Amino acid sequence: MKTQQFILASNEWIPINGNSNADVTNVGMALVFGAKHLIADDVMRLKIRQKYPDADIVYASTAGEIMENQVLDDSLCITAISFASTRTQSKLIKIQEYPNSFEAGKHLFNSLNNLGLKSIFLVSDGTLVNGSDLIAGLNSENNIGVTISGGLAGDGSNFGSTLTGLNDAVGEGNIIAVGFYGDALEVYHSSLGGWDEFGRDRIITKSDKNVLYEIDGKNALDLYKEYLGPFSNELPGSALLFPISIKTTDSDQKLVRTILTIDEDQKSMTFAGNMPEAATVRLMKANFDKLTEASAESARQVMNKAVHNQIDLAILVSCVGRKLVLQTRTEEEVWAARSILGETTAITGFYSYGELSPYNPSGRCELHNQTMTITGFYENL
Repeated sequence: MKTQQFILASNEWIPINGNSNADVTNVGMALVFGAKHLIADDVMRLKIRQKYPDADIVYASTAGEIMENQVLDDSLCITAISFASTRTQSKLIKIQEYPNSFEAGKHLFNSLNNLGLKSIFLVSDGTLVNGSDLIAGLNSENNIGVTISGGLAGDGSNFGSTLTGLNDAVGEGNIIAVGFYGDALEVYHSSLGGWDEFGRDRIITKSDKNVLYEIDGKNALDLYKEYLGPFSNELPGSALLFPISIKTTDSDQKLVRTILTIDEDQKSMTFAGNMPEAATVRLMKANFDKLTEASAESARQVMNKAVHNQIDLAILVSCVGRKLVLQTRTEEEVWAARSILGETTAITGFYSYGELSPYNPSGRCELHNQTMTITGFYENL
């Protein structure tokens, strides 16, 4: 595998040192992560198509772009990939054409050729798609042990509409799956948070998918405000500082969930992932050093799994909530990952509205919030 990386800004292709060695005549796939208004720009997309005429080009708007050890805003970050023997197949579906996100996930998995399918990297609209249900749909059809990872697109800190696309089809509501085929490719995953839990365990007693109404038989929003104290006056923005951990009855693992909006009339909270009844929840708070260390540990887990102790390309998908919490220290979590992944690994990625990754190599994919999720690729030649 060879990679070629650029930042496209002001009509100028700015090469990333050390990662511009791909044979551009053999680029099979290009990942483009960038600001929504740039993803929407027909002229910018035409420039990318002209540079990579034969590639499948995957687009995602972001809440910030990751390129090497940089965190950028208002840019287009492009990673072109040339494989030696790995085959890829890319599919796009529109959420508007399905009754729900679960059915969309089922159809998307089955739209890929399953013969020799090894891994899927997924990029999804971040506002119109229920990420939990999308992944549940994919998992329900995945009887062949294919690992799935990826992320939900972002729109800065606006939490408005997002854009994703494949080649010339760019718009709202798109979900793109890239399937990887062949025995030469090795794919590794890890996802960690680094948040501190506090308070006692509580039980969800009333919810509807990702809308939470009651905890321990009490109004969820009022209870949450009691925990927040003076921060409750800054809701919903301050909710990014205090996510919630959740453990369902059918899993020993905990997920992190971010609050997107609150409804004062209904006294409810809407989360970025489903909040099933009978699940156990605890409040969480930021610990800056632990957030950065979690990024390093996520990279460490990927490298420890790597059979050849080497990664060609790492795609980092972190959460917009982490970026808003870390602020000027955001690059520290990227530096922490880079220090473990090494200088020869090409790094790209974005800040998202949700991260997708298994807990372990054999695990089913889950929707995560407030984590640093890393997918590492190595082509064994």
